[in-house]
Amino acid sequence: MQKINFSIQINAPKEKVWDTMLGETTYREWTTPFHEGSYYKGDWSEGSKMIFLGPDEASKKDGGMVSRIKTNRKYEFISIEYLGMIVNGVEDTTSDDVKKWTPAFENYLFKEKDGGTEVFVEIDVNDEYKEMFENMWPKALLKLKEIVERA
Repeated sequence: MQKINFSIQINAPKEKVWDTMLGETTYREWTTPFHEGSYYKGDWSEGSKMIFLGPDEASKKDGGMVSRIKTNRKYEFISIEYLGMIVNGVEDTTSDDVKKWTPAFENYLFKEKDGGTEVFVEIDVNDEYKEMFENMWPKALLKLKEIVERA
């Protein structure tokens, strides 16, 4: 497991960037580079369970990730702790496959800079997924920037 980092400068206050990144409707939009139809169930409050889902055409049931919000400092920092997967609609937090990579973290930091907000993303990733995420995250962050700055 290794950490990879991404950042982007967005011309908007950090409150607007935060609300757009985590808002239910806009989340579905900016995460399309990862998986068309991505969404979440839960809330972003510290300690709460969060399920990240996306359509799984093969099983006709949504698949995704089981997590909890480890830290939430509103408009500054949020840390998502991944605890398992959802396969065929069933949560798996105990299998050997899951234990190989959990817990894993995805962290977002929001810093005011040059009249806007710089968003920093740090994620834990296995070697086999590193290239995929290095390709997807910049696209997702550009989509986020586009959404925030168009309004």
